[in-house]
Amino acid sequence: MGQVLWRVVRNQQLQQQYSEQCFLQQEREQGRRMGPPLSEPLQQRRTPQCQVPGSDISHLLRVRRGKEEQGFIDLEMLPPELSITILSYLNATDLCLASCVWQDLGSDEYLWQGLCKSTWGHCSIYNRRLPYGFSYRKLYMELDEGSLTFNANPQEGISYFMFRGILLDHPKEIAKFIFYTRMLNWKMLRNYLDERRDVLDELVTLHNFSNQFLPNALRDFFRHIHAPEERGEYLETLITKFSHRFCACNPTLVREVGLSPDAVYVLCYSLILLSIDLTSPHVKNKMSKREFIRNTRRAAQNISEDFVGHLYDNIYLIGHVAA
Repeated sequence: MGQVLWRVVRNQQLQQQYSEQCFLQQEREQGRRMGPPLSEPLQQRRTPQCQVPGSDISHLLRVRRGKEEQGFIDLEMLPPELSITILSYLNATDLCLASCVWQDLGSDEYLWQGLCKSTWGHCSIYNRRLPYGFSYRKLYMELDEGSLTFNANPQEGISYFMFRGILLDHPKEIAKFIFYTRMLNWKMLRNYLDERRDVLDELVTLHNFSNQFLPNALRDFFRHIHAPEERGEYLETLITKFSHRFCACNPTLVREVGLSPDAVYVLCYSLILLSIDLTSPHVKNKMSKREFIRNTRRAAQNISEDFVGHLYDNIYLIGHVAA
């Protein structure tokens, strides 16, 4: 609600500034032809009819006043959504430098709140009653520091978030933080989840595979939980958890196609092997569709030939499921 009111007030200010500039420009043109302008107050003069291009970003970038013509573009003149998008590409150090240039923008708590929630989608502190004087700018710096710490040592990073009161010491809260955060190193994250299976269980339940085709759901799963580079116990655990979750999200498909967690488990391994076979430059003799159907139906006899054929087509057209 605060952002909406701020946007309305800001648009009114832009309209007034632009109207004044249009009037001054018209006065200068009349002054050249007719002599010096009248000495009436600006408020008493009739403002000329001129259209205010509220959505014309290029116009907003051109409209500057006084010394600002020689300096930086004022991000305050842009819509808040665009300002947040621009600043989201900066790290904490660059944001501090930017806030020195755009001082009013650097003290805008709505902006820092948007930057926090767009980068770290879930934190336990978001759901608490914030104390008086709470600063989202300070929270952004702490989240950035904690993420860098996590990327060096996952255990220390999570401990940092808990010590600062950003995260609660609960597997579900940690899983939500990981699921909605795009600042964590995937290799360190993989090592952390291999050690914290309770967090891994909660992270799997956050995925919704309803009405998704099996290879697409597997890609979505490995996009959040990266597969290990070698086959082992951790990969088997991931595929087992994925198989149960996929069946739980698609009960209709389970009845119609005859899928079960064991059948999905077999199909997932078949898809991974097929992905390697079709995408690896070291494999010269690629597996054909007929060979894939024959080999897969030997292990999963209840699955129809058409369904397995569609699996092959998906990998052939889209690519690796764990890329």
